[in-house]
Amino acid sequence: MAENQEELKLEIGTEEAISLKPAKVKILNVKIEEVGEKKSRKVICECRHPDSPEVIHISSVKYENKGKLETAGLWLNKDSKGLLRKGSALAVFLTAYSAKTIEELKDKEIPTIQDEKGYLCFKAY
Repeated sequence: MAENQEELKLEIGTEEAISLKPAKVKILNVKIEEVGEKKSRKVICECRHPDSPEVIHISSVKYENKGKLETAGLWLNKDSKGLLRKGSALAVFLTAYSAKTIEELKDKEIPTIQDEKGYLCFKAY
């Protein structure tokens, strides 16, 4: 507990957070995690970015929906047969990169773009 209390004395530094520029990333691994209070299931892609020594996580996509560009999370929505819902952001993303399953995203190199908040998301348009 004592080490946390020392952080109360920290001053503001001079370095701003570095935001990674949009670039092609390689998907190293994919997983599904429960997110938020509702425990909604979301696909999280662990990616290698050319400018980052650490693995980064991307879980959203910018895609075209009804003629407009839209950014959405890679939520796991299923239809009545238990398959991925056709037309969902996840389904559009998989189709754009010739993946039949989420698992097939592994080892693919996919371009990214910044979303409205400046975070990287996959580009699928």
